[in-house]
Amino acid sequence: MLGTADRDLGVLHRLGLAVERVARDSARSPHRADVVAMGASGTPTEEVDRLAESAILAALDAEGVDWNVVSEEIGRVERGGRRTLVIDPIDGTANAVRNLPFSTVSLALGERDLGGVDVGLVRDLARGTTYWAVRGGGAWRDGRRIRTRSWTGRGEVVLVNLGRAASPRSTALAGRMRRVRSLGCASLELALVAEGAADAYVYENAEPGRNLRATDIAAGYRILSEAGGGASNAEGAALETLPLGVDQRTTVLAWGDAAFGRVVWGGAPT
Repeated sequence: MLGTADRDLGVLHRLGLAVERVARDSARSPHRADVVAMGASGTPTEEVDRLAESAILAALDAEGVDWNVVSEEIGRVERGGRRTLVIDPIDGTANAVRNLPFSTVSLALGERDLGGVDVGLVRDLARGTTYWAVRGGGAWRDGRRIRTRSWTGRGEVVLVNLGRAASPRSTALAGRMRRVRSLGCASLELALVAEGAADAYVYENAEPGRNLRATDIAAGYRILSEAGGGASNAEGAALETLPLGVDQRTTVLAWGDAAFGRVVWGGAPT
């Protein structure tokens, strides 16, 4: 008989596949980028987000689980359960609607806050790749164990959120690094640090209201932690107490090797 974690992962995998079908079916729709509502997080909800979220809710009913839901679009939905499923139906919507290959569905299951997330799954909607982790069970990509990489200070690849809202500290960091990428999909960027494709991920906007929510990072946080990495906010404070909701936002410094933060960012990780 499958253990609880295996059953939970099975449900999350099926939810991810349901969203992938929606994303694929809507790829040629002229209305996929239409704004259909304002989400609970205060950001616009595009048609593709609404379709993905609806697919997840329908799949949860079909699975017969009682998990509560927190989503960027509809906020919190009480479904009678003890645990909460934190979802970003389409992370990287701006990429998805332009057919740029950097978008995911992000799914995390736990209680109360980031520290209480026990299971996380991120499905790359462009590549069909799935990252997942269970507390204490390591991190995985398509059935193969993944781990972060050691940072040597030569030839690093750093993922940094850039653009006009980025903080001066972020843009200065980008100017010092050998290789910088900015993908616009937090859950995918955290997963890339987890598998050693990148050394770190930095998200710090000058305006606090433009930073990340738990829905953006909950699944990636668990995956990165189980892969041997870690994350704090940009000032070095732990993220474990960030509530599983859409009201609070945070900056993020995520690393595969804590030495990156000590030497490059300025002592954030401890």
